Parts: sequence; structure tokens; C-alpha cells
Amino acid sequence: MSPERHKITVMDSAGEMGDEIQPRSYWRWSKQDFFPEDSFQNWSAYRSALSHTVTRLKDRVASCSEDADEIEELKKQSENEMKRCLSWWDLTWFGFGSVIGAGIFVLTGQEAHEHAGPAIVLSYVASGISAMLSVFCYTEFAVEIPVAGGSFAYIRVELGDFAAFITAGNIILGSIAGGAVVARAWTSYFTALLNRHPNSLRIHTNLTDGFNLLDPIAVAVLVITSIIAISGTRRTSYFNWIASAVNMVVILFVIVAGFVHANTSNLTPFMPHGAKGIFVAAAIVYFAYGGFDNIATMAEETKNPSKDIPLGLLGSMSIITLIYCLMALSLSMMQKYTDIDPNAAYAVAFQRVGMKWAKYLVALGALKGMTTVLLAGAIGQARYATHIARVHMIPPWFALVHPKTGTPINATLLIRLASACIALFSSLDVLSSLLSVSSLLTSTMMAVALLVRRYYVRGITPRNNLLKLTFLVLVIIVSSVGTSAYWGLDPNGWLGYTVTVPLWFLATLAISVLLPQERIPKVWGVPLVPWLPSLSVAINLFLMGSLGAQAFIRFGICTVVMLIYYVIFGLHATYDIAHQPKKPTSSKISEDDIEKPKA
Repeated sequence: MSPERHKITVMDSAGEMGDEIQPRSYWRWSKQDFFPEDSFQNWSAYRSALSHTVTRLKDRVASCSEDADEIEELKKQSENEMKRCLSWWDLTWFGFGSVIGAGIFVLTGQEAHEHAGPAIVLSYVASGISAMLSVFCYTEFAVEIPVAGGSFAYIRVELGDFAAFITAGNIILGSIAGGAVVARAWTSYFTALLNRHPNSLRIHTNLTDGFNLLDPIAVAVLVITSIIAISGTRRTSYFNWIASAVNMVVILFVIVAGFVHANTSNLTPFMPHGAKGIFVAAAIVYFAYGGFDNIATMAEETKNPSKDIPLGLLGSMSIITLIYCLMALSLSMMQKYTDIDPNAAYAVAFQRVGMKWAKYLVALGALKGMTTVLLAGAIGQARYATHIARVHMIPPWFALVHPKTGTPINATLLIRLASACIALFSSLDVLSSLLSVSSLLTSTMMAVALLVRRYYVRGITPRNNLLKLTFLVLVIIVSSVGTSAYWGLDPNGWLGYTVTVPLWFLATLAISVLLPQERIPKVWGVPLVPWLPSLSVAINLFLMGSLGAQAFIRFGICTVVMLIYYVIFGLHATYDIAHQPKKPTSSKISEDDIEKPKA
């Protein structure tokens, strides 16, 4: 944004000001930068806002955004635009950099040892199918709404402001926990590289088990990768290319060398804990696919989103799914699942088959992989936070984009400093299950949002069709939850599925037959709608149900904290922004802009 346009924005948001005002510095700390909304101007205004909490909550639940607002209007909150400098090639490598890291190198060993055994490869197949279905949904939205907000922006358009807040809370929770998980894993592999015990560089304390090993190295890694990320997206992309290329060479070595030293007897018993163990592991290793949504958040920095995002997302995720399955199989064939080291599985496995030197190569490759995950994560997660701040769910100070670097420095610091605090004391098993719940819930909401986008357009779809869609989507969700619950209660039973599975099938079929699609994507869209998004809902909820009760207790506590924050701040800030006078715009979507299917 130019200095003159910046001057107009300041005048519009701050009231009467002189014509000679100069552009404001990026580094500023006034109350107006954090709490500019009317509800926070004084204690009297805040008490008045709190007294209208119920009314405002009803307004926010029923309120949805528009494509044009997300694409054009909200960008003004950042004062400076992000630089369009990425191609599909950059996005593909960012896909590798975002995804391949701690998940495959750490969670594979952990889950093969604890839950799945050699059938860990099937866990990766199950979670890979779920992730790929989510990728389809993300891709369609990212092409049509190319903004930094990713799933938050998409759900805000289709499911409303309150549902978007739930998504925002999960995104921020996932971003903070995800960075902490990878940073802790970085320390484990660094100690393997030094031929030391995984916890030898952590500080032992008398805190509760799971929080008693302080990890200053994880904090340092988070800080360093954040500094690189905020220096510029293009520069980070170059670094990501190099590190990811090296990482891919190491991965190919792991796969080939693993099969060379394979012993098929290690695959017996293949399913030591039965099908339940496979899906428990699948729910947790879903985290290994996490990060693909970071590509969608780079839409504002992509040269041609309609072409580059589908190529980058679908291309990278297809290859990654194959790589994961091959790596999981090679590990299971090298070692008996009971002997797998859950902290540094691949490095220790090569050491035990006589390739001690390979242990260091694998550890080095894993470190490079996790470094690129942290780099790409710093970019994607900060862009989520930037767009969340643009709508004032968190203070708008975090929406600012630096005029020289073209990066959201404040948002990067918000996510990464919080990650550093968590990484300092929380263990991997505490974080990974919590992260899986958050990621799977967001993916489920994305699939629901896609169904709504295809079958409902405000002001056009008849109310009767809206009621049908709402009822059928609820049946899909309830039947999917029922299938998951029955699985948890009786893994070897079958009677309950004769009710829940047909209900899911009939509800999906009813949407397909009874409701016309109101919107057909003009460039790229999910195939086989409503079947694929409905299947995505079912699989995601099934995997969520496979997680232990402790994960949901932790997630519930985090959700309560989020809702308290929303009632105290987010609700009133977003209400004020939504009801302030807006300038007329001609970029809203009209009925003529919607391409309907041919009869």
C-alpha cells in the first residue's frame, strides 16, 4: 500500500485528522494499535459491551463474510501487501518442507512401538486418505478465495463468524503445539547425531511427568527459524529448496537401505494390537501430514493461484503419501516393532543393523527435514494469524505486514514465542495427540464448509433447500460420530454399523439427488461432490474417536479457555468491526457471477 493510501486508511479509522499526517512506523505499541474498537475505549464502553454479550453472540453466530471482503477489504488492515513471488514449483517444495519432518521421523517409531506394530504402514494409508480428501477441499477454496487466512477465511465465508472463531482457536492451538512438537523432535535427533541419549541435552526437573524435561535447544531452533522466515518469503523459499532437496536424498537412502536390510520375519505379527491399534496410530500420525494447509495460506504471495495452488498442493501430497508408506514399511522390516526406539527410530534402526555411519546420515537428514518444517510452518502459521487479526479476533497489531520484508513479523512472533514456551517443557506424546484432535476437527469443518458452498448461496438458495441441506449435513455428522463411538465401545462388533453406515450413505445420497448444486467452480473443484467431502467428514471423525480420552480432556480445557477469551474480547471486537460503516464496493458476488450447472 502506498503512503498516500495509508494516510487515507488512518483518517478513515481514526476520525478527523490533518492532511499532513505521515505514514506510521511499523513498530508501534499504542493502545489504539491493540484495542481500536469502540467497546474498549473506556471501562464504561466495555461494561456496556459485556451487558450485550448474548445479543452480540446471536449476531456473530448468524453472520457470514463475503468472498470479496476476504479477498480485498481485509487486506487493508495489514497496511502493506505481501509480495507475489511464488510459483507452483515453490509451492511444491514448500509442501515437502511443510510436511516431511518430525511426523515421519519420530511418530512412526513411536506409534509402531506403542500401537500399530508393522501395520503402521496401514495407519499411514488411512491418515493419508483422510489428508488427501482434505487437500481437495482446501484446493478448491484456495483457488476461489486466495487469501492468507486459509481455512479460517473459508469457514468464515460459509459457516459464519463464530464457527470461524472455533477454527481460529484450533489453528492457533495447532500452530503453537505443532511448532513445539517439531522443535522437541529436533533436539532428539540432534542428540542422536552426537551419539548421546535423546534426553541428555534436556534439563531434568521435579515437575510432573511429561513436563519435567526442559528443552532450551528447541527454543533456540524456533527462534532461529523464525528470524529466517521474517527476513522474506522469497529468501526462505530458496533456503527451503536446498534443505528439502538434501532431505529427499536422505529419504531415498532410508527407503532403499531399509529394504536392503529388510527381514520379513519382523513383520510378524503384522497387527499385534488389532485394527484398533491401526486406527489409534492413524489418528496420531495424521500429524505427519499436517502442514499441507500452509500452502493455502500462501495464496496472497502466489503469482497465479488458480494454477499454482492445485499443482503445488496435490502434487506434493501425492508424492508424500507414497514416501510415508514406503518409509514406514522399511522401518518395520528392519526391526521388530518391540525393539524400535520411539525417540529416534530410523537412526537407531540403522545402527542396530550394522550401518552405524548411516545413523548419522539419517539424523542429519531428519534435522534438515524438521528445520524446513519449522521454516515453512513459520510462514504459513503467521499468515493464518495475520488474517485472524485482520478481522480483529486477535488484536489488529498482529495483522501488520512490514513494508520492506513483506512479511507479518508481529504474527510470526506471536506464534513462535508461544511455541517456544510450550516446547521448553512439554513432551512429544502430550503434544501430538492434542494436535491431532485440533487438526482433524479443522479438516472436518472444511469438508462441511465445502458442502455448504456448493449447495447454498445466500439470497439465492430457497429456504426449503437450506433446511434440507442443514438436516442432511447433521445426519452425516451424527452418523459419523455414531460410527466412531461404536468403534470405541466395541471394536469387534458389527451391529451398530448396520445403523450408522446406512444413515451416512442415505444422507449423502439425498444431498446428491434432492439438492441442486448452486455453485460450480469455474477453474478447479473437488470431484464427486457430495461424496468426497462427506467421506472426509466420516473419516476425520472416525480418526478423532480413535484418540484416547486424555487428548479430548486436554482439548476440552483449551476450548474452554478459547471461549472465555472470545466472550471477553473476540466477540466484542469482531462485532464492532462488522457494524462500523463500510464504503460501497462493486466487487461483491452477484447472482450473475455464480455459474450454475447446466440442466
